[in-house]
Amino acid sequence: MTTPTAAADPTTAPSGTRPPSGARGKRGSDLFARFNLLIVFLALCVVATLLAPEFLTTRNMANLLQQSSLTGIVAIGMTLVILTSGIDLSVGSTAAFGGMTVALLIDNDMNFVLAIAISLATGAVFGAIMGGLSAYLTLPAFMTTLAGLTAIRGLTYLLTDGEPAGGDVPEAFQLLGGGFLGYVPVVGIVFVAVTVIAALVLRGTTFGEYVYAVGSNKEAARLSGLPVRAVITAVFAISGALSALAGVLLTSRLTIGQPTAFNGLELDAIAAVVLGGTNLFGGRGSVFGTFVAVLLLSVLRNLCNLLGLGSFFQMVVTGVILVVALILNMVIEKRGARA
Repeated sequence: MTTPTAAADPTTAPSGTRPPSGARGKRGSDLFARFNLLIVFLALCVVATLLAPEFLTTRNMANLLQQSSLTGIVAIGMTLVILTSGIDLSVGSTAAFGGMTVALLIDNDMNFVLAIAISLATGAVFGAIMGGLSAYLTLPAFMTTLAGLTAIRGLTYLLTDGEPAGGDVPEAFQLLGGGFLGYVPVVGIVFVAVTVIAALVLRGTTFGEYVYAVGSNKEAARLSGLPVRAVITAVFAISGALSALAGVLLTSRLTIGQPTAFNGLELDAIAAVVLGGTNLFGGRGSVFGTFVAVLLLSVLRNLCNLLGLGSFFQMVVTGVILVVALILNMVIEKRGARA
């Protein structure tokens, strides 16, 4: 009697032989699906180098990282919110309020470290309020954060009747937003640090597992005993704190708080999250994808500036790229479902 043999795995082959061409094609397709955005980013950098030789200069690279970091920090917080199938339209207003708050506190002789802590805490409170309204009262996050966008921006103007604040800030505080470690801007290091911490939290902690579970199916997560409402409130609080951090860093660079700052920031943040492959309906995505998407959009705008193209053209190109990214992500998701 012969012993049955296990079915051969189509993706493997005996030693010394090559796997079937179909398996190699599937493996290549999977790798492209996983790293498609990174491949596009690297290709764009090559094109930018060919079209504008000054693109790869140290000065331009440092400027590109510095310019993209504030949007990137906010986009990381937005990623957490969207992973739970939420949306936060108030990030721009919260960032402006955080920048104005730290400027006013420092201007009134408060230690800048304490002023930063208060600004971040204020942003977290704003986020927690909107997240709590959405989670505990089952109000649509779109509407609660839209109300927050208007109300928080109004509070920002009320702080100084719409006038800039501050102007006399310590040199140590200025280093956060405008300083460099060698050729690397400090704000860029903060952006990378925020990304790494968020990635570790999402992939290595129970809270991260809860975020994905809530985004995948709120009702199933609730029936499984997960603290769904607390998780939603927490991600909005994190988004608010990171938005305020962006405002603090901008005030550090400009040395004054601007109440009109960050208009439209929420659109840039959402665009980066979507381009990075995070599902708008929650449950799928990563902060690494958002990180690469922020850099990709910054490279694109930087290239347009180097080529002397106007801001209107940049808006058109960015919109086209977002639509293409959405289509590509949809195709990849459907192919994954069929597999």
